[in-house]
Amino acid sequence: MSKTTTEKKATAKSSGAARVLTAVIVLPFLIASILVPWLKWLFVALAIAAMALALFEFYVLAKQRGLNPDTGAGYLAATAILVIATFPEDLYNVLLVQFVIIILTAGTLVATTLRGAPFDKMIGSVGSTILGVLYIALLGSYLVSLRMFHDPRVAAHILSFFFLVLMGADAGAYYIGRAFGRHKLAPSISPGKTWEGVGGGIVAALAMATLAHFWFFRELPLKFALPLAAVMTVIGILGDLAESALKRSAGAKDAANILPGHGGLLDRLDSLLFNAPLIYYFARFYFHALNG
Repeated sequence: MSKTTTEKKATAKSSGAARVLTAVIVLPFLIASILVPWLKWLFVALAIAAMALALFEFYVLAKQRGLNPDTGAGYLAATAILVIATFPEDLYNVLLVQFVIIILTAGTLVATTLRGAPFDKMIGSVGSTILGVLYIALLGSYLVSLRMFHDPRVAAHILSFFFLVLMGADAGAYYIGRAFGRHKLAPSISPGKTWEGVGGGIVAALAMATLAHFWFFRELPLKFALPLAAVMTVIGILGDLAESALKRSAGAKDAANILPGHGGLLDRLDSLLFNAPLIYYFARFYFHALNG
């Protein structure tokens, strides 16, 4: 066995240990913020902090490509969207979010024009400003809205289901892919991902959905829970690949190195962000029909 192979195995083992340790430290706070009704604002605070750091990482990636996103406007718009998301039952929320996006788009274009920024990078700079807000703050705001759902019990159960399924899928894909991965899923985007890992992720997600049903979520029958878990896993993989493509476009391996063994916040939120609108609208329509 070559020294290089030995070093790679040692690095992978160290990364796996750091991955588990980070999860052990972070998970208790996340679980408490979901299950304890009066800690719902802790969940909101954790979500906003995570998305703020993820947005920072996104803008760093953009700057590595020579772009100049308007970070001030981006953070302001992201804050406005997340504040609006804490009042999910207000019928005017959609209009308010649309208004924020309109102001962000027009304001960023005007500000960039008046500054006389390098016009050859204007489209990329303005585009990265807006994309960061839409990708991270807008998609992530659905998790905040879900935590503020009118029925705290439903909110706790659906969020527990959400994180249990996606974390199970992530762990299943990671460990099965490492152990048995042979056929690359998208080598030009993410060389480490394999079809075997995808299979492991789906099986783990289905197992977690079944566990959630029998453990705490009898309101969600398996005939809905299992297809939902499978769809979430596929969407999560697409989110992961999209984030990997963004990193490759910036020439970066990880979005950052904030979480040992996990990379940056953006590396952890990728599958969550793409699934946030799905789980929110599923909860709204399913439980509305159930109660109607």
